[in-house]
Amino acid sequence: MAFKSGRSGNPTGRPKGAKNKAGKDLRILISNFLEQRFDKMIKDFDKLEPKDRLKVYTDLLQYGLPKLQAVSNEFNFEKLSEEELDKIIQQLMNHSQKIK
Repeated sequence: MAFKSGRSGNPTGRPKGAKNKAGKDLRILISNFLEQRFDKMIKDFDKLEPKDRLKVYTDLLQYGLPKLQAVSNEFNFEKLSEEELDKIIQQLMNHSQKIK
């Protein structure tokens, strides 16, 4: 049964910014486990089938690169004036002629 707000064994709760000690201990254990077996993991990686190597590689990639935010490139042309639309059209035509 859940405690009512302010009536638990610690009515003020955990201070802001306080770390979860159990989580910290687990992260240390996992980190040590991985560090001790890193060389074996590299050897095992080379023995994997190409599709499995790609899966491992892409799964680990998220820890080496920051995640990118999705970008929307929608544009509401209805809000533009006739002059602004003409200018965009002209720029597109000029650009397409440079490509040819």
